[in-house]
Amino acid sequence: GYLNLAINEEHDELIELVSKEGETIDLSLLRKTLHQSNVDSNSVYQWQNHYVIFGKIKDIGVLQGRLQNKFPSADVKAYHDMFYSFSKRKNCTDTTTAREWDHVILTANLVSNASKQKEYLDYHHTQFEKWPELSKGFCNASFQQLLLFKNGQQLMLVISIPKGESLDQLNPKTTENNPRVME
Repeated sequence: GYLNLAINEEHDELIELVSKEGETIDLSLLRKTLHQSNVDSNSVYQWQNHYVIFGKIKDIGVLQGRLQNKFPSADVKAYHDMFYSFSKRKNCTDTTTAREWDHVILTANLVSNASKQKEYLDYHHTQFEKWPELSKGFCNASFQQLLLFKNGQQLMLVISIPKGESLDQLNPKTTENNPRVME
């Protein structure tokens, strides 16, 4: 990945459990397993048969192993590659951060074309230098952080916004008076 983080420190990490069609994950067992790993049990996000754990995790490999042991029929994927970070508004004119955040998690698949994947990743790697208007848009929308994780062709985007706000209301502010973002 583009970002180098110390392995012996707690980081924002992301793990996805995907249950087989028609099966569910026992949420009480999931929360108990997270508690045993000192991970906030409120860090679980779920849609359909996907369960995403996003939060401070000291050793993602250990947690991934524990989850695979507790949920052997699920596909447990750790997203080790955080390749993009707009964090804590450090690129904003107003660097004030909200006291509490809500997280919105979105997912997408990259195309299978390797050169197009590289081009996409390179755009993110050079965004702050070549497209500062994108960061300005994130600042205008009060985004607290954006993190982009990759596992193979699968992407997970975490958008953190002030607690109680709505992404649907904030997101249009990224393009207000910002024509290059529309480009």
